[in-house]
Amino acid sequence: MGFLIRWAFAFLLLAATYNPTQWNFVRWSMANYQSTLSVTVLIGLILVIGYIIYLRATLRSIGMFGMLLVLAVAGTLLWVLFDQGIIDLTNPTINTWLGIIVMSLVLAIGLSWSIVRRKISGQADVDDVDT
Repeated sequence: MGFLIRWAFAFLLLAATYNPTQWNFVRWSMANYQSTLSVTVLIGLILVIGYIIYLRATLRSIGMFGMLLVLAVAGTLLWVLFDQGIIDLTNPTINTWLGIIVMSLVLAIGLSWSIVRRKISGQADVDDVDT
């Protein structure tokens, strides 16, 4: 259940930043930054904080190689689904949503990986040690 919550928040973070609908920060800020600059900056900073939390945790737990590996597995899965005729990749809107889903899965796996590794191996990760 914890993984699903982490994935949902990663998905919401990415989708709130940009998605193919009109309801996203990028389009809203481009249309309204002159009249509501302070609100635009505030929301932008909140999104940046969310990205810092997710990216820092992901880079610390699985690293860049792990992120690329998860992206490769997801890309190969999409390739198999396309090759088998299960999905159609000609629609740019669907492709954007698929990209958001894949990127949110990478962030959720990165945020959850230390927990998974601890449960599998019984070893705890200690990144910061007070000396």
